[in-house]
Amino acid sequence: MMATTTTFASLQTDLRRYLERGFTMASDEIVYEQLPRLINLAERRIARELKVQGLINVVTSNFQPGLAVYPKPDRWRTTVSYNFGQGTNNSEYTQLWPRSYEYIRSYWPNRDLTGVPVFYADYDYTNWIVSPTPDAAYPFEVLVYQLIPLLDDTNQSNWLTEYAPQLLLYASLLEATPFLKNDERIGVWQQMYDRAAQALNGEDLSKILDRSAKRTEA
Repeated sequence: MMATTTTFASLQTDLRRYLERGFTMASDEIVYEQLPRLINLAERRIARELKVQGLINVVTSNFQPGLAVYPKPDRWRTTVSYNFGQGTNNSEYTQLWPRSYEYIRSYWPNRDLTGVPVFYADYDYTNWIVSPTPDAAYPFEVLVYQLIPLLDDTNQSNWLTEYAPQLLLYASLLEATPFLKNDERIGVWQQMYDRAAQALNGEDLSKILDRSAKRTEA
């Protein structure tokens, strides 16, 4: 028996079978057209509610001397860590510490003055601010939780379809059930979604513990 692979197309087929709706445009136009939107809402729900390794992206670039504000990547959700390199060949990475915007403005009120960065903050939803304003072109590395590229007809797979297809299915059913005014099924899909999310979080915790044990042995 061949292994099955979840794609955007196969997920829509699964949803039609679970919901017993939207099989063709002619017979059920509203549900047929709504399924892709419901899947995208499910992806956004997962990105908002889950913090797992598969949703982390690494952003690398260089500071510009005299520039304090730097753009976040597209689909940014939350910052995990912010590090920059200094020392010989800029190979010694140092952590920047998260602070509030108000703290940074108080700590380094004159943005025109430069120094070695110590802190960062959310400047707004699409930018960070670094303090002190960098005095050199240090390389930096930021780990962020990011909304993965959403599924559509031209993007048939992503991390969720490959590593968490059950979670994506139940999240999609959770989005679809209120739309269909089938509220008695919400509790069922919520329980299944929670169970799949818990299993995924458990896998992440196991990886963290394994890495910690290996470091201890070393």
